[in-house]
Amino acid sequence: MFEPLTYDAVQEAAARIAGRVRPVTVVPVEPGGVATDGPDGQPDPCQVWLVTEYMQHTGSFKARGAMNFLAAHHEAGSLPEAGVTIASGGNAGLACAWAARQHGVPATVFLPERAPGVKVAKLRGYGADVRLIGTEYAEALAACQDFSTETGALASHAYDHPLIAAGAGTLMDEILQRIPDLDTVVVAVGGGGLFAGVATAARHHGVHTVAVEPEDCRALNAALRAGRIVDVPVDSVAADSLGARRTSAVALHAAQQPGVSSVLVPDSRIVHARQALWDDRRIAVEHAAATALAALAPQEDAPAPVEPGALDDAPLRSYRPRGGERIAVVLCGANTDPSDLVVRTG
Repeated sequence: MFEPLTYDAVQEAAARIAGRVRPVTVVPVEPGGVATDGPDGQPDPCQVWLVTEYMQHTGSFKARGAMNFLAAHHEAGSLPEAGVTIASGGNAGLACAWAARQHGVPATVFLPERAPGVKVAKLRGYGADVRLIGTEYAEALAACQDFSTETGALASHAYDHPLIAAGAGTLMDEILQRIPDLDTVVVAVGGGGLFAGVATAARHHGVHTVAVEPEDCRALNAALRAGRIVDVPVDSVAADSLGARRTSAVALHAAQQPGVSSVLVPDSRIVHARQALWDDRRIAVEHAAATALAALAPQEDAPAPVEPGALDDAPLRSYRPRGGERIAVVLCGANTDPSDLVVRTG
């Protein structure tokens, strides 16, 4: 039976992982550092912070959920000798392998064959048994489920588990400790674990959440429009991290609550945002992390934000801040090969 994620679960996760993950830092963006357009086409002043969660253990926010998942099972005495197994585009597998090592149990990680080599190498560095299966996450997931049944290994999930989402949600309270009067948090969405946790905590504090997806990896947006979970095709430069074919029930429920906007951005804007982070700040992040920032890029004739219940036929393709709005943009991961970032001189 489906149960929505609660803020109490996020608080329990925070207590469970305290001292085991790195506290997040936020970096203010100088005035004008993020170009935004107001209704009259003129710059609309707002305050923006970059949330540097890519500096977390294993290089992404996933360490929070993985540590909460393993710690909860350790407390319950339900960690089997066969260890833990997970299917992942890369980051969740890294986090699972890291957390498993902290608890002294083996980890077997299933990834699509197209997973970036940098992630595969890091997984093996954490001591994980890496299995490359199929071309999409769904195929790796099926193999992982079979392995769990055959061996008795504890099956984790990249995003669709309440302990995973609650762990991810601990990020929101840390952000608010640093920016107490925050208005809006912007997060990239794949399967929805980070979004569900952050949106649940944000709603508790009256903070607006902007859920950003690539145009061709839109599992959450499609579910919102259909009013139910649906399968979507996956084809994006950010697919290695955001390429879930379907969102979770917890994420869909969170997105259907007041105070959430859904935004779709094209790959070209994601690539530009990633390059801009490198050009301006020498920050090398995944395309998934740049997806969140891409939502703030101006778009000509962009409609005003809408609530899920009022979605029209034209998806929102950028988020237009209000004057004076205080916005935190989550840079969620940095497990990337930076060789495709252009080094400009002169």
